[in-house]
Amino acid sequence: MKLLNRSLIYLTGVFFLIIGIWSIIFYFNLKDEIRDSIDDGIDNNRILLLMKVYDDPSLLEHHDFGGNNFRIRPIEKGDALEFRDIYKDTMMYRINESDLEPVRLLHSAFEHKQKYYRITVISSLVEEDDLIEDSFWSVVTLFVILIVSIAIVNNYVLKKVWNPFYNLLNQLETYRLDSNEDELKINSTVSEFVQLEHAANTLISHSREAYISQKEFTGNASHELQTPIAIIIGRLELLLESKKLQDEDAETIAQVIDIAGRMKRLNQSLLLLSKIENKQFLDTETVSINEITENYIANYEELLAFKKIKISVDQSTELKVKMNAALGEALISNLIKNAIFHNFEGGSIRILFTDEMFIIRNTSHQAELNSKNIFNRFVKDQSNQNNTGLGLSISQAVCDSYGLKIDYDFYESYHTFKVDFKNILAEE
Repeated sequence: MKLLNRSLIYLTGVFFLIIGIWSIIFYFNLKDEIRDSIDDGIDNNRILLLMKVYDDPSLLEHHDFGGNNFRIRPIEKGDALEFRDIYKDTMMYRINESDLEPVRLLHSAFEHKQKYYRITVISSLVEEDDLIEDSFWSVVTLFVILIVSIAIVNNYVLKKVWNPFYNLLNQLETYRLDSNEDELKINSTVSEFVQLEHAANTLISHSREAYISQKEFTGNASHELQTPIAIIIGRLELLLESKKLQDEDAETIAQVIDIAGRMKRLNQSLLLLSKIENKQFLDTETVSINEITENYIANYEELLAFKKIKISVDQSTELKVKMNAALGEALISNLIKNAIFHNFEGGSIRILFTDEMFIIRNTSHQAELNSKNIFNRFVKDQSNQNNTGLGLSISQAVCDSYGLKIDYDFYESYHTFKVDFKNILAEE
């Protein structure tokens, strides 16, 4: 969710709470004001009626409301002297509405020519349910207007305010540590954005230094470690050709050569894994997974024939992706080598290409593997000492670097690996 939309949600919630509380307070205040206004009107009508009584004594005969909004009834002097004005709400049948309607009435007492009377004056009330409904829709209308106004301000005014932040974000997304790009720039005088620019440039500077240091280390390690190992293997092979060696010594030297060879392969795998994780393979091109598969199968033809492994490849679909060619080869070659080296004599390998996936299935003397740690480093078949335990880790690292999904499954005695290339498919 975008920052602007998140702020709109927060503002909507705050305004909903504020307007909700305000509308309740407003409703009761409005109700009180209406009551006060009606009470003032009723009292004014009472005074006018008392003045008219002196001019028209026949008004004293209106003992029922009838079509009038008042009635006058005689009472005892004692009751009149003790009487206090009373305002109250009640329901009264209204002919024009054909229903009971709320009214406000005033009970009062007065004296006329030494006789005492009780006067009741009524006035129609705004129906409470109508008042609530009208108030509700007024509040809803106000709320909608406010939200629409905030959305407009959010999308036009605040978006312009946040433009420097989004510009910096775009620069960070396209920035490459291996390039000599200039420092990030923000065209803003806002102190927070200037501070963000400084923090981003400082972080990039430290990251570039670490990247260069790691790149130099992997390069130096590749040369400085591989060269001595190659010399050791070469010298031991020359020594192995000596006719003066006894059989036991020759066997020992052969074992050392084998160990040195494993060390060389382990070093190469670790260096490759380090380069992948440090994002040193940034160049991308259109790569055919089918061609990579064909080439590596051809490279292992002798081994496949020696182990009598039957391999079938369904190439009815051409799978092309955008990625670094070396990483594509590392991903596919490790999966193919894994399927061959962990297979048994007379086993089988099946490879399938779909529009988005590369699927490889192989038989093996091993039962179902633990899918939770199969891609961890140095998880390997202990019976095979030549295995470095890094092949699947390299495949996983390549997938992680491109946001690809690699899955393992075991079905009908076949170990199955699926790589989903959906995120990096090449455009046709």
